[in-house]
Amino acid sequence: MSDVQVSGAGERRRRRAGGAGHGRGRGRGRGSRRWLAAVFLLPALLLLGALVGYPVVFSVVRSLFDASGDGFVGLDNYGAMFSDEGIRTALRNNVVWVVVAPTVSTVLGLVFAVLTERIRWGTAFKLIVFMPMAISMLAAGIIFRLVYDQAPERGVANAVWVGVHDTFADPAPFPGAKPRPRAGLKPSGGGAFTTGSAVRAGSPVLLPLVAVRPDDLHGARPAAVARPRPGKVTGTAWLDFTRGGGGRPNVIDGNEKALAGLRVEAVRGGRVVASATTAADGSFALPAGQADGARLRLPAADFAEAYRGVDWLGPALVTPAIIGSYVWMWAGFAMVLIAAGLAGVPRELLEAARVDGAGEWQVFRRITVPLLAPVLVVVLVTLMINVLKIFDLVYIIAPGSSIRSANVLALQLFQSSFGTDVDEGLGSAIAVFLLLLVVPVMYVNLRRLRKERRR
Repeated sequence: MSDVQVSGAGERRRRRAGGAGHGRGRGRGRGSRRWLAAVFLLPALLLLGALVGYPVVFSVVRSLFDASGDGFVGLDNYGAMFSDEGIRTALRNNVVWVVVAPTVSTVLGLVFAVLTERIRWGTAFKLIVFMPMAISMLAAGIIFRLVYDQAPERGVANAVWVGVHDTFADPAPFPGAKPRPRAGLKPSGGGAFTTGSAVRAGSPVLLPLVAVRPDDLHGARPAAVARPRPGKVTGTAWLDFTRGGGGRPNVIDGNEKALAGLRVEAVRGGRVVASATTAADGSFALPAGQADGARLRLPAADFAEAYRGVDWLGPALVTPAIIGSYVWMWAGFAMVLIAAGLAGVPRELLEAARVDGAGEWQVFRRITVPLLAPVLVVVLVTLMINVLKIFDLVYIIAPGSSIRSANVLALQLFQSSFGTDVDEGLGSAIAVFLLLLVVPVMYVNLRRLRKERRR
C-alpha cells in the first residue's frame, strides 16, 4: 500500500471521528436549547393550567353532580339541559347567531373592502366603519338599547321609521280623544263612535269630545254654533271643556275650542252614504239627500293613537335587532382583515381579466373572491367562535319581557350558575357543551393554519 493511500485512509478516519464528536456536541446543544425553551414556557404553562386547564376539568367533574354538589347524577344534567324549554330556545338562537352574524359581517366587510379601493376617501371610510371596534360590548349594548327604544323621541330606529311612515300616511287628528259621556255618541266597534239616533236636516248635530291632548289644540279657533242650512245636515265638533272650570256640558261655551279636521260619516244600513271634514271652526255640512235619516259616525281613524313604530325589542324581533348591533361592531373588523388580504392580490390578474373582456362582477366573483378565500375563512371562523360565546349584547339590550326570546347559551350559563335559581351542576353542563361546540371550529382553524405553514 502506498504512502498516499495510507495518509488518505488516516484522513478519512480523522474526519469520521471529528464528525461524530461534532454531532454529539450539536445534540447536546439542541437538548440544552429545548430545556431553556421549557424553562421560559413553564410560567406561561402554569398560568394556562391554572386559568384554563383546571376550570375545564373542574367544570366537567362538577357537571356530573347535582345542584348541591353532593349527589352524583352522571349525565342527568345533560339530559335536563336538552329537556328545558329555555335552554332549547338558547340553542336555537345560537344556531341563528352562528349562521347569520358571521356571514353578514363577512359579506359587508368584503363589500366595504372592495368598494373603498375605488374612492379617494376610502381610508376615512374605513376608519369610520372600524371605529365601533374601539367601543366595549357594554357601551355598545347601552347605545343600542337607546337606539331601539320604543319611544320615537328617544329611539333613533323608531324615529326614522315613524318619519317614513308619517310621510306616506296621515296621522289621526286627535289621538286618544273620546265623546263626552251621555252626549249621544256610542261605541260602534273598532274605536269608532256613532250617534244613537238618526239626524235630520234643519237640526244641527252636536258632537262634544273630551280627552283631547293640549298639543293637538295648538292654534285651534273657538268653536262656532252650527246654523241650519237648506238641503244640508249641519253640526259642530268641539272640545267640551272650559279651562279653569265652569261651562255647561253638551253646550258650546264661548272659550271652548273647535276640533278641525275630523272626518264625519253618514251611515245607513252599515254603508257610508256621505262624508265631510270639520272646518276650522268645528262645523261640517252633509248633503241632506244622503244624510237625512242616517246616523253620523266618527271613524276610528279620527282617534287612533299616533304610530309608534316597530317594537324592535319585542319577542319577535329582539334577536335580529341584537344581531344588527353585533354586525355594526364587527363588520369593521372583517373589512380591515379582508382589505389587508386584498392588498396582496396580484393586480396583473385583475387587469388581464378586464382586458379579456370580463365585467367587474365577473372579476369580483371569479378572481377576487377565490383569491381572498383563505382570508374570508379566517374572518368567518373567528367570528363564529366569537358569536358562540356572545353574552354582553344580549344581556344588556334585551329587556326583561324579551330576555327569554333572546336567550343564548352563554347567557343561560350565567343565569343557571349565578341567577335566582342557581344550579351549578346544570351550569357546568352548559359550559362543557359550549366548549364542545367551540372545539370543532378551533380544530378546523388550527388545521388551516398548519396547511398555510406548509405552503
